Amino acid sequence: MSAINITIRNRRRAAQAGLLARGILYAIVGVLALQIALGGGGGGGGEQPSQQGALKEVAAQPFGTVMVLLLGLGLLGYALWRLSQFFTEKGDEDNEAKAWIQRISYIVRAVIYAGLSFVAFRIAFGSGGGGGNGQQTLTARVMSWPGGRVLVGIVGLVIIGVALYQAYQAFSDDFMDELRTEQMSPQTRVWVKRIGTAGHAARAIVFSLIGVFVIRAAVQFDANEAVGLDGALQSLAQQPAGPWLLGFTALGLLLYGVYSIVRARYVDVSE
Repeated sequence: MSAINITIRNRRRAAQAGLLARGILYAIVGVLALQIALGGGGGGGGEQPSQQGALKEVAAQPFGTVMVLLLGLGLLGYALWRLSQFFTEKGDEDNEAKAWIQRISYIVRAVIYAGLSFVAFRIAFGSGGGGGNGQQTLTARVMSWPGGRVLVGIVGLVIIGVALYQAYQAFSDDFMDELRTEQMSPQTRVWVKRIGTAGHAARAIVFSLIGVFVIRAAVQFDANEAVGLDGALQSLAQQPAGPWLLGFTALGLLLYGVYSIVRARYVDVSE
């Protein structure tokens, strides 16, 4: 029993460190996007509103190297936590297919955040985070494979699926099940629910745009059509009433960062 408790405690610490790091990055992304919406053109160093841009913005601050290293360790903790969920969480026992989809999503998130952790370490040690066209480079490489266009299209559909799930979480309050709500006061529960709803809705918007651009890249056989988080936000700014759309989405991403930080306090890893 004590060994199980130690394991749960270690998973909780990894989850808390990871959620805190993720929350900080999303909050910075939201601020960078808000600056663009207000005509400020991003951070003081012209950083793009993306996780990589947020890391570079942190690195430019006093003691930035140390802070980026700590964020990298936190993101690595997040990846390890998600990886552990693949082995420890059974998911929906009444729906085996749904359970496996959930478990595979843990692996995907572990890989994504391990990669982001690697980017943080590269920035901290002065290697840079790579160019801003990594999405296009990867898409072009995949599309050069046999059947690559189909694979890129499938990835786009998966991203759309993620966006729909984010929207479902926003409007069903499903995300509250991930928290130890019994430890919250009634007023805290109300505000966490509001912040989480806005944050998940903003992520739904951003992921849907990314998915659409990836699918368009596959259809048009043009890797330049694929964009990441920064490209999706910039595309919002180019629409009619773009600054308003970008501003509301940026505020939502900022709130999602706040939600992630709050979730670090109340995260439930007991499953």
